[in-house]
Amino acid sequence: MIRLAMHARHAAATFSLIFAIAAGAGAQQPAASAGDSAGPLTLTLAEAVRLAEDKSHAVRIARAGVTRARGLELQAASQLLPQLFGSAAYTKTLRSQFSALSSPDTATSTSPPGPCEQYLRDASASTAERLAGLENAQLCALGRNPFGGFGKLGFGAANQYQLGLSLSQNVFTGGRIRSQIAAARAGRRAAEVTLASERAQAALTVAQAYFDAALSERLAAIAELSLRQSDAVVSQVQLARDVGRTSEFELLRARVARDNQRPVLVQRQSEREISLLRLRQLLDLRLDAPVQLATPVDDTAAVYVAIAPMRTAGVTDPDSRAPVRAARAGVDAGQASLRAVRAQRLPAVSLTSNYGRVAFPTSGFPGNNDFRENWTIGLAAQVPLLTGGRQRGEEMAARGSLEESRTRLEQVRELAALDIRVQETALAQARGAWEASAGTAELAQRAFAIAQVRYREGISTQLELDDSRLLLEQAEVNRATAARNLQLAIVRVALLQELPLQLQSAGIQLPAQQQAPPEPPRGNTQQARGQQASQQQIPGNPIP
Repeated sequence: MIRLAMHARHAAATFSLIFAIAAGAGAQQPAASAGDSAGPLTLTLAEAVRLAEDKSHAVRIARAGVTRARGLELQAASQLLPQLFGSAAYTKTLRSQFSALSSPDTATSTSPPGPCEQYLRDASASTAERLAGLENAQLCALGRNPFGGFGKLGFGAANQYQLGLSLSQNVFTGGRIRSQIAAARAGRRAAEVTLASERAQAALTVAQAYFDAALSERLAAIAELSLRQSDAVVSQVQLARDVGRTSEFELLRARVARDNQRPVLVQRQSEREISLLRLRQLLDLRLDAPVQLATPVDDTAAVYVAIAPMRTAGVTDPDSRAPVRAARAGVDAGQASLRAVRAQRLPAVSLTSNYGRVAFPTSGFPGNNDFRENWTIGLAAQVPLLTGGRQRGEEMAARGSLEESRTRLEQVRELAALDIRVQETALAQARGAWEASAGTAELAQRAFAIAQVRYREGISTQLELDDSRLLLEQAEVNRATAARNLQLAIVRVALLQELPLQLQSAGIQLPAQQQAPPEPPRGNTQQARGQQASQQQIPGNPIP
């Protein structure tokens, strides 16, 4: 009786130890104190999701895409507003062909020494004096440089200063600018959908890496526990062998079973290190940084807390899925691009105005009185008469892109509806497997404890004991794997509205990735060149 009582207490203690180790295998050590810089980083699932969004290259690229799309929208809308440009220029003339015209030849001058118009302006002069004055004026005209005044007009001036303003305003474009704005707005919506999708995908990826690491830690703990159980079995068989209750074959069999468990433990530990390396890489941590996972693999409440900022209601409408919204934005962009291309057939009317001030000082900087003004205003209209087939080709390309976008929208909508059903079925399957594994693991633990007592009492064989241990190990592995699959299924369904299509996980081939919406046309090439020339025009040298 005393021996039976001792065996019963030993069996109860063993059963309690097994249950405690298996249930708490995923639990981590307490977090290191804030002042302990050498302590490991205690990481919860919510913190991992937050860090992953900040460190994800895909999310950062998507944010840059949104910024670029907003810039393109602003660029398209700017065509409705006046465009004003300022210009300033300075020219230093070192040698000019007009220098000879502005400099008189004093060596061959025939001008008389006195004033040329002396007698002409004197009202009291006699007739003879007036005739002499006319002759002197004629001699002055022949000796004077007739181009000497050209220097005041800027011909051959040594210094030229130019200040200008150029204004242009689109008056009528046939709806081209409005269509370009609509296409740019559709591109911005597609970029925002892509950003939301990348954020959800980053959360799913890091959650999968986190639970893979938690599962590998749980499996490593189960393998370690199984090895200790095998050591305990060897000790029991060795004791029975020493007292002559069992054969050498039983002892050898127990030792072989224990030694076979060592490679399993090494493999589980290696898988744990690989999973942690993958998690560190996603979170942009040092690959050798110590990390402790604070969220167990079977903590469903922590999953809902982690994804709460991005969680959406249950998805039942395929049109609310991110791939469908992105495809619809592509259709809108294609329609706007086609309208913009067709609008190029209509006349384009633009208003231009140029204002300039020029000065030609002889030296130094000009004064305010040295500047002369030049101001023009014009109205220009352009209509394509012959484009060599370019207009027709652009319309064909835009129409083909639009038809492709519409077909892709129908395809993505059908796949989105299928994906919703697949993910809901996967969640139900994962939850069923998790619930079924709970009772199996408890029964396996109880069966192993009973097998230990039966073996000590000599009722069962060592083969029955090993079989019970293997069944317990398999049940614990199934339990941990089912927990991991359930958590990932919950995350997928919770983020399904913003996630890309997940049909590949179910073995369904997805279509080719949708291309970005086509960039809206920039309008007629000749018209753009004309506007650019008017904007960059510097007023010429005015003639006063």
